[in-house]
Amino acid sequence: MTHKLPPLPYPNNALEPHIDTRTMAVHHDKHHYAYVANLNKALEDYPDLQKMATLELLSDLERVPEEIRTAVRNHGGGHANHSMFWNSLSPNGGGVPDGDLAEAINEAFGSFTDFQEVFSKAATTLFGSGWTWLCVDKGGKVLITTTANQDNPVSQGLIPLLGLDVWEHAYYLKYENRRADYVASWWNVVSWGFVSANLAASKIAIGARDLAEDVDKWAKDTWSKIEGVFSKSEDE
Repeated sequence: MTHKLPPLPYPNNALEPHIDTRTMAVHHDKHHYAYVANLNKALEDYPDLQKMATLELLSDLERVPEEIRTAVRNHGGGHANHSMFWNSLSPNGGGVPDGDLAEAINEAFGSFTDFQEVFSKAATTLFGSGWTWLCVDKGGKVLITTTANQDNPVSQGLIPLLGLDVWEHAYYLKYENRRADYVASWWNVVSWGFVSANLAASKIAIGARDLAEDVDKWAKDTWSKIEGVFSKSEDE
């Protein structure tokens, strides 16, 4: 499988004024494209690895040969993270989640407001470049974590539901050094329907895991299926 740059699910200007048109174009067409190109280059001599979905590779980096492991971790992570990021945003986003997602957030953090505060603090205080995530652990509980660079939570055994890119290229053209302003504005374009769908998929996967004889195989299959939700274009 040759990995491909997935198209944005909306026009470059759709998230204005919260995320500006120029940032979207550079972020997607330049930065994400480079991650895809470099991932494919790293996998050129490994046809078996080329058949694997990105999250499947990242969930078991030890099976990736050492000479390309860092490249797969960095560029595969960049590809997976951004593929999810675009789909977690919507011009009709914002507001508050409902249903099972709201219940899970309230159970873990007390309220949606408290969740926003903890998540925003994690994003604004993360040193250097990286991501802030809402994830599900193997017990089905939601939690907030951060990763450096382009690392993905699947490498920690977590299922990502929502990720916020806090690399400077994600906001500097509009917000300059004001990361906190970017984070505050980002809440207005979060697609809670997408996050809720990820939570529903994770619950099904976790239930299936309990019946699986081969837990390692279950994990790899799970990452592949979840990635398919937000990276459908790779097989097109």
